[in-house]
Amino acid sequence: MSPIPRLRDDKGPDILSYGFRPFFLLGSLFAGAAILAWLPAYFGEIAIPTAFAPRDWHAHEMIYGFLPAVVTGFLLTAIPNWTGRLPLQGRALLVLVVVWLAGRVAVSTSAWTSWQVAAAADLAFLALVAAAATREVIAGKNWRNLRVIVIVGLLFIGNAVFHAEAHWRGAADVGVRLGIAAAVLLLTLVGGRVVPSFTRNWLARENPGRLPAPFGRLDVAAIVASALALAAWVAAPETLATGGAMLCAGALQAVRLARWAGERTWRDRLVLVLHVAYAFVPIGFVLGALAAFGVGPASAGIHAWTVGAVGLMTLAIMSRASLGHTGRALVASLPVQTAYGLLGAAALARICAAIHPAAAFGLLHAAALAWAAGFLVFALSYWRVFTGPRLRP
Repeated sequence: MSPIPRLRDDKGPDILSYGFRPFFLLGSLFAGAAILAWLPAYFGEIAIPTAFAPRDWHAHEMIYGFLPAVVTGFLLTAIPNWTGRLPLQGRALLVLVVVWLAGRVAVSTSAWTSWQVAAAADLAFLALVAAAATREVIAGKNWRNLRVIVIVGLLFIGNAVFHAEAHWRGAADVGVRLGIAAAVLLLTLVGGRVVPSFTRNWLARENPGRLPAPFGRLDVAAIVASALALAAWVAAPETLATGGAMLCAGALQAVRLARWAGERTWRDRLVLVLHVAYAFVPIGFVLGALAAFGVGPASAGIHAWTVGAVGLMTLAIMSRASLGHTGRALVASLPVQTAYGLLGAAALARICAAIHPAAAFGLLHAAALAWAAGFLVFALSYWRVFTGPRLRP
């Protein structure tokens, strides 16, 4: 994302001057706090007054709570650059923040109110985001980016299915898979643009030589194969056909990533982390394929995607975009590099916890604490970035 071309003359607090500021900050704080609450809830040490089962509350708040906050921050900051229109600021941005917070409170207290109240409050946020983003993209006639808005629509549908499924069936399975599939598809679209783009810019300036391959037929094939494999996984995750589709998608995604020259970016952690995060996309497909073939647990692939790909990629994009849009140098500070390392460790520990049940107790705690520490370290180290003024015009 390049800097926003212009801003309204807004007299409000700095945190409401850009879409990424409140949503990246609150999303990061929530990611850390929610996991610290979920772990003791999962082991029965505390009770969260939600109508969801502990596993479902955890899955919902990561997929449909934390992730939409980061996606919204990204969209509200990127769309003005796509369309040339003014960004959402001030009171309108505050309304979205309040609606998101209301959804988190409603879901976590739904045992005291009702699942209908929780669903209405929760779904209102994604509906407003989709409507606002669609309006801006259409007004700016930026038709190619409507596909990103479609992913927001898929998140809305998945969230609605989640609420209904959890209420009537007692557990949300299809709703979980729909949300994860939408997240992975979003990564293949957005990651497929920003990872090679930022890599190319840095290599051209700092390390001349081989550059990332331009977008071509292989990228199209990887995206299509991934979409088909994810659709099969949502509908029937344990069939041989799904396993074959997942394996094909994983292979194509691995080749796609290898063409982006990530091995040449070791000196810039802001760029390198994008490649590391994206590597969990093909890893998740391969682990999912093995689960479909009956070789391993489904949870391994799911957490490769959610903790590794989604968690680390959101952290990578938030850290880079926030620096660029506040006039700061694009340099990963020591705390941010520490946060990257913690998220990578969390992903590996969570995958290993699924593969080695005998060590799951310790690995689950290690993964949860590393995840929480990573996002909280990031939020605290970027506090002034989100709440303070822009350094350069």
